[in-house]
Amino acid sequence: MNGLAEAVLVAAIAGNGLLAGVFFAFSSGVMPGLRRVDDDAYVTVFRAVDRSIVNGPFIVVFLAAPIATVAAAALHLDAAAQHALPYLVAGLVLSLVSFAVTGVVNVPLNNRLAAAPIGDAQLRKEARDRFEVRWNRWNHVRTVASTAAFVVLALA
Repeated sequence: MNGLAEAVLVAAIAGNGLLAGVFFAFSSGVMPGLRRVDDDAYVTVFRAVDRSIVNGPFIVVFLAAPIATVAAAALHLDAAAQHALPYLVAGLVLSLVSFAVTGVVNVPLNNRLAAAPIGDAQLRKEARDRFEVRWNRWNHVRTVASTAAFVVLALA
């Protein structure tokens, strides 16, 4: 069981680390770059990126990270692994926060932007205004949560 528990922990660490990297890339590069463009380019590019990121590899990591974290915590419940349990519980909570923020805030905002009417400049401005600040704020939250999950899981 120890080998399985350690392999699952490595998967949890890797998955949360990969998500932290994706979310950090958006916080540090993608969104600051988009901030510099006009509303038409912003909406067009973000919609294209959103369609592109919903792909097999991303979905596998996005779903596997919290699942592997749950499994790692469960597999470390024996007395020999008690020293790791606080880190695993913290990692689990943080991984679930990142997952929940994505599902409850960022994805619905993505869907609203994708469905927003953008037939003229005013509509594109309104769509961006309803999206950008809130999406960025919550992306920063999930970036911090997934990075913290990665760190505490590595400490486990």
